[in-house]
Amino acid sequence: MNAHEIDYKLYGDDMQFVEIELDPQESVIAEAGGMMMMEDGIDMETIFGDGTNSGKGFFGKLVGAGKRLLTGESLFMTVFTNNGTGKRRVSFAAPYPGKIIPMDLSELGGKIICQKDSFLCAAKGVSVGIDFQRKLGTGFFGGEGFIMQKLEGDGLAFLHAGGTIYKRELQPGEKLRIDTGCLVAMTKEVNYDIEYVGKIKTAFFGGEGLFFATLTGPGIVWVQSLPFSRLADRIIAAAPATGSRSVGEGSILGTIGDFLNGDD
Repeated sequence: MNAHEIDYKLYGDDMQFVEIELDPQESVIAEAGGMMMMEDGIDMETIFGDGTNSGKGFFGKLVGAGKRLLTGESLFMTVFTNNGTGKRRVSFAAPYPGKIIPMDLSELGGKIICQKDSFLCAAKGVSVGIDFQRKLGTGFFGGEGFIMQKLEGDGLAFLHAGGTIYKRELQPGEKLRIDTGCLVAMTKEVNYDIEYVGKIKTAFFGGEGLFFATLTGPGIVWVQSLPFSRLADRIIAAAPATGSRSVGEGSILGTIGDFLNGDD
């Protein structure tokens, strides 16, 4: 099934959203809850999975949707279809600060492998599935387990990642070691493995974890500078415990804030 040929425009810098332009009867699929706004004439429908297995009956749809549970995603996705007479637009927003990455699968070998929570939306006809990592070390210590998402087809797909996005093209045999959480996506030719840091002191006190992701070319790799898990850890660490007083960070604003809140 050939994917629908959609047009798009990105807005914003650190809190981006993507506007998808649909011709009559064109559709885009998205994770539930990702829609920001849409124009009149666009209808939305909740479906099992991504809709690419619609010809396999109810059982085929159920199996395809069930696979999504293994990646921590919902059983359902939403399809937005332009049932009007002219061009219509629907927009999808990034869930946290970062960048939206447009990917034309027809120029990337028809398949990319990505973090399970990075998918935002795609042209209808793009298959959203799971990819099993074959090696035990990769599965147990890779941060994403045995399972990552795979996007297959010949249309446009949009991923989202935190911070700044770095795109690196690896030559045959070239290796790149990165933090396991910083990996966003890679083309299907890239070999993905896990490497132990090597030194006990570095592993336990260096703050970088016990393992690196080792990516070997050829292929293209996308890396994020601020994984959401790292951002969440910092927020949790900085947040006051339940029931405790807020800390003013050495500023007079702390005292003023207490006064405005009615504290003595």
